[in-house]
Amino acid sequence: MGQEETIAILDFGSQYGQLIARRVREHQVYSELLRYDTPCAELKKKNLKGIILSGGPASVYGAQAPRCDPDIFELGVPVLGICYGMQIGCELLGAQVTTAQAREYGSTKLQLTTSDSLTAQLSGEKVVWMSHGDQVNELPNQFKSLGSTATCPFAVVQHKTRPFFGVQFHPEVTHTPCGSQIFRNFLYDICSCSGTWQMGNFIEQSCSTIRTQVDSATVICGLSGGVDSSVVAALLHKAIGDQLVCIFVDNGLLRKGERENVESTFRDHFHLNLRVVDWSERFLERLAGVTDPQQKRKIIGHEFIEAFRDESNRISDAKFLAQGTLYPDVIESGKKDGNPAANIKLHHNVGGLPEKLGFELVEPLRDLFKDEVRVLGEHLGLPEAMVWRHPFPGPGLAVRIVGEITKERLGVLRDADEIFLEEITAAGLYRTIGQGFAVLLPVRAVGVMGDDRSYENVIAIRAVETTDFMTADWVHIPYEVLGRISNRIINEVRGVNRVVYDISSKPPATIEWE
Repeated sequence: MGQEETIAILDFGSQYGQLIARRVREHQVYSELLRYDTPCAELKKKNLKGIILSGGPASVYGAQAPRCDPDIFELGVPVLGICYGMQIGCELLGAQVTTAQAREYGSTKLQLTTSDSLTAQLSGEKVVWMSHGDQVNELPNQFKSLGSTATCPFAVVQHKTRPFFGVQFHPEVTHTPCGSQIFRNFLYDICSCSGTWQMGNFIEQSCSTIRTQVDSATVICGLSGGVDSSVVAALLHKAIGDQLVCIFVDNGLLRKGERENVESTFRDHFHLNLRVVDWSERFLERLAGVTDPQQKRKIIGHEFIEAFRDESNRISDAKFLAQGTLYPDVIESGKKDGNPAANIKLHHNVGGLPEKLGFELVEPLRDLFKDEVRVLGEHLGLPEAMVWRHPFPGPGLAVRIVGEITKERLGVLRDADEIFLEEITAAGLYRTIGQGFAVLLPVRAVGVMGDDRSYENVIAIRAVETTDFMTADWVHIPYEVLGRISNRIINEVRGVNRVVYDISSKPPATIEWE
């Protein structure tokens, strides 16, 4: 990212680590989530304006407690510790951390006793979100306390001579209403950030980086029609124009009109070199009789690679493959390997392709979160419906048909799904729903249509609200909207006589059915 002003977030295993990074970026300051023990030598290479130490599940006095490089206090930039981060910072600077006599979890009242740079424009009693069983119980004279709760005497602290600040609560969660002001105070008043991180700058920097990386070579982009791959394609086209070749594989498992929409947007509007590979018959032949969800995924993944390989072999001068890897993918795959900066998780639509085809990777979105990718898509002129499209699984409708996949069953699901999406859009609900779709169940139900007995398919509809897709709750769609959806599906989709609504949360259920 060049010389962007950077806030480094050292991650001690917090469930809110990504949320801290997003909160910083919401204040137009670039942030990076790094491993807790990142050496100061690495941090010095960045245009560092400040450091945030995240929370974490360990106890600082434990034998295996994660510890940061103590020299971070010698880098000359402010440091903010959150929960565990406060405790480790305070301990390194001479404070004592012990088990709390009374643990605090959930909403808690914080009494601010002193107004200083971190708590500027905040005073009196505030509601904050706590989640800790340890706390600072002895504070050396080099510190001063800025706030406390009924059971935590040092809930907000500041070092008198070093630019270290600590909060025992979590300012990054929405349950801490004053959290945004705390971040603003830290970023602007304490770290003196200029707040220049914005998408327009990112586009120009990214285009320059892409041109330098690929030079005059051809780049292949696996285009699925989803948000990530669509934004990658639009950004690459802006950067290198006709050097980009997009491959869209029609696997026969797409939603209604999806192939036509992709062709219209990218071939007719953006004038991209788009190659459409119709592999639908091959996919359906291989999936015939298969009902196990994992087996479906394996078959689809294998056939996708074969289709992609077949078409890419026709592009003689291609050296690079573009992927829609996002920042959370980088973070999560790094956590699995013990290093957040290493090993990128492959995009579900092109998984395994780089090593199989010998391409070098181009990953222009790897520094962005999903919401930032959507903003980027808007800046690049992609249609609103594409930018704000709900997530669609790589295996497509195959994992939304429970049981065997046939052309007939695909047709039933496509028609039902289209009606569902039309109705939630007409009701103004689409953008408030994180993910919504129809599922075709492997059962038939008895019904009455006219004077005749029917024995036909059951459609389940699913709509969840979520921000991170790790947890999700079902959406309370108004009864009248549910009624319209059910009536239309039963009346308009031949072969369906019953519609049910899935009211399961994640966990214990997953968002998709398979």
